[in-house]
Amino acid sequence: MPEPEIVLRDPQPGDMGWVVQQHGEIYAREYGWNTEFEALVASIVAQYLRKRQPDWERCWIAERNGERVGSVFLVRKSKTVAQLRMLILTPQARGLGLGARLTDECIAFARSKGYRKIVLWTNSCLDAARGIYARRGFQLIKSEPYQGFGQNLVGETWALKL
Repeated sequence: MPEPEIVLRDPQPGDMGWVVQQHGEIYAREYGWNTEFEALVASIVAQYLRKRQPDWERCWIAERNGERVGSVFLVRKSKTVAQLRMLILTPQARGLGLGARLTDECIAFARSKGYRKIVLWTNSCLDAARGIYARRGFQLIKSEPYQGFGQNLVGETWALKL
């Protein structure tokens, strides 16, 4: 039986609540992060919904067999800089190349809009995501230990020149 096709689509009502829920559940289960992280994601999602610039920003929702399995956002940081945010995959969607596909969509969209750079913030413990970014030419430009989300973490800023 062939693998079910994964469809990338624009968000619909209810999707943003799912994005927040997935971040809260997955990061608590896999990394022991507390609800501070879910609150951060909720505030980023709320800002996106309230202030979205449709000509310059996008969100992709990934579906497999009609079920949401991933998402990513690309938002405008300045006229020349875009920011990749909130890339997430459900555990059952991992290993299918979907994280790479979502990241590639962000890069292609940013290029089509004339952005000169994409930046993102992640954490050193997120090996799979960091690998996706590195394979696409993102460079680690800043690394800083901090206490957050109930853990001792190392925050990282990555950038890709377009």
